Amino acid sequence: MHKYKFILFFACFALISSAFSQKATTKNLPKFDHRFIHFGFLIGGNSAYFVLDRQPPTVVGADTLSVLEPNSASGFNLGIISAMHLNQYFSLRFTPNLAFSSRSLEYTFQTRAGVKKYTKDIESTLINFPLNVKYKSARVNNFSAYIIFGAAYSLDLAADAGAENLSFNPNDVVVKLKRDDYMGQLGFGTDFYLQYFKFGIELKMSYGIRDLLDHDNTAFSSPIERLRSKMFLLSLTFEG
Repeated sequence: MHKYKFILFFACFALISSAFSQKATTKNLPKFDHRFIHFGFLIGGNSAYFVLDRQPPTVVGADTLSVLEPNSASGFNLGIISAMHLNQYFSLRFTPNLAFSSRSLEYTFQTRAGVKKYTKDIESTLINFPLNVKYKSARVNNFSAYIIFGAAYSLDLAADAGAENLSFNPNDVVVKLKRDDYMGQLGFGTDFYLQYFKFGIELKMSYGIRDLLDHDNTAFSSPIERLRSKMFLLSLTFEG
């Protein structure tokens, strides 16, 4: 995912440089930004993370946790766009979307029998409701750049907080998450005005502010003081 971000950055830089060096040309969709409201859809890929705060190291039963590491994985998003133009530069955007994401936690315990490692995979099916403010640059021919910021509410349909976790087999114990999350969002992107629609490329970060962990006092939840979400979303937008 980091490689794709690197490639996207330089692709956007090249497109921006090309756009600002263009000579005057015929504008596509000249009245697009003068409408009060418009709609569209987005498709994208995401990379989901955990931001983890550990409890002070303790002995859990006969085992001592030496390493606890969150890992990311890739997923995808699909959503719709509704945008209300406030003036030439500002618009209010509501972009509900469905996201499939996956994350994992890796545990390394020092036990009397030696080192034991466990990986807890956590899959989420999220319905996100972002409300963002978009501030765009002045249009140059058929191109403009923008920044976007706001907040979102997220509902995890796969959350299992409150479920029983009574297995004595460590491999069967799950790390449970709460259903609801609240996130701040910040990103940037570019818009290209084509003949029949506006095409955009957007990179946005969502940072959760709520502790998502269901603290059920297992060997896998007890070492964690706070567990928050973090997601990078790379989207292609199509607006008409």
